[in-house]
Amino acid sequence: MEEVSACSLNSTLFQQEHQKGTTYRIPALLYIPPSHTFLAFAEKRSSSKDVDALHLVLRRGVMKGHSVEWGPLQPLMEATLPGHRTMNPCPVWEQSTSRVFLFFICVPDRVTEHWQIRSGKNAARLCFLCSQDAGCSWGEVKDLTEEVIGSEVKHWATFAVGPGHGIQLQSGRLIIPTYAYYFSRRFLCFPCSVKPHSLMIYSDDLGVTWHHGKLIGPQVTGECQVAEVTGTSGNLVLYCNARTPNRFRAESFSTDYGDCFQKPTLNTQLCEPRYGCQGSTVSFQPLKMPYSQDPIGKAAPTTQKSPLLDSFLEREEGVGRPSGTWLLYSHPTSKKRRINLGIYYNRNPLEVTCWSRPWILHCGPCGYSDLAVVEEQGLFACLFECGQEHECEQIAFRLFSVQEVLSCEDCTGPSRD
Repeated sequence: MEEVSACSLNSTLFQQEHQKGTTYRIPALLYIPPSHTFLAFAEKRSSSKDVDALHLVLRRGVMKGHSVEWGPLQPLMEATLPGHRTMNPCPVWEQSTSRVFLFFICVPDRVTEHWQIRSGKNAARLCFLCSQDAGCSWGEVKDLTEEVIGSEVKHWATFAVGPGHGIQLQSGRLIIPTYAYYFSRRFLCFPCSVKPHSLMIYSDDLGVTWHHGKLIGPQVTGECQVAEVTGTSGNLVLYCNARTPNRFRAESFSTDYGDCFQKPTLNTQLCEPRYGCQGSTVSFQPLKMPYSQDPIGKAAPTTQKSPLLDSFLEREEGVGRPSGTWLLYSHPTSKKRRINLGIYYNRNPLEVTCWSRPWILHCGPCGYSDLAVVEEQGLFACLFECGQEHECEQIAFRLFSVQEVLSCEDCTGPSRD
């Protein structure tokens, strides 16, 4: 077994064989507290191209003190449909039953996303597996496409879940972040104005039945992740951070557990490289710090209310003070290309302009990532695409501490230009 220590260098979990051969992409990471277990998922592909995806793979890691011992790579052949490739792993842990739900999509071999968008004919299937033993074994695959999407699929050119982890809200609702390429009408058999929009798939009965919420709009939003945050008076809000083609990330809030989100806004503190990139976000309970100062003792920055939540924040006591929940976010930091993976924190998630400077987790080419919180240890974990020459060379794992993230205000890092 491989062992990874807290605050160590990156540990490679999935390694590309060669640039035009077997490649591992699209990481998803889940931490299961009772068994102190990490589940690290990825797509195995015959090349780096989306159309060459094959099936999902898994490595299980167990926390031993401040280290992780990783088991061997396992192919997840249970997560397949005949004649289809499996893509976009999105795991979520249900606490009361201790079950892991692994969502993914299955797409017919050689059918591209471009063809689906151009024709307006969805070919993706919404599927999941369930494990009751922290990923040691898995049940049979279940296809939820008709149950969850139903007749609305005629307006979805295609869709995908995640990629990356889902979450369980304090209410018990399970959330699977999703995005769909939506169109309202056709002209001469072709779909008109196909645009991606984020939305949530959810379950309120411990995963027995699943439904989908409303599309986030009107702005274009794509791959997304969500986190539940609380204000200083304990009000719960679902925060969504989504990919866009508009040079900046989109943020949106829901006060009804993800069924409907308010109009998203672009956050100029969170840049997107050309063509965008997936990013990850998690919420966590902050360390106890004086409200009058930031974590390194400097004066707290001026904050500006989000116009989306003005009425909500007016009910909050002590607006401008750190909230009961902070956010962590991972994403390439360059405005031009996928390089220099950064970790940002936000101590006031319900207010804008509160993101920190990035702490650079990996210098060089990077891509998709997924975060997890090891709350009992005060640690975070990140599973991410990276390399020396290009971002598809490997998928690496890294444990790091909150102190490392907070240190970003004390140091300078690679340029974000």
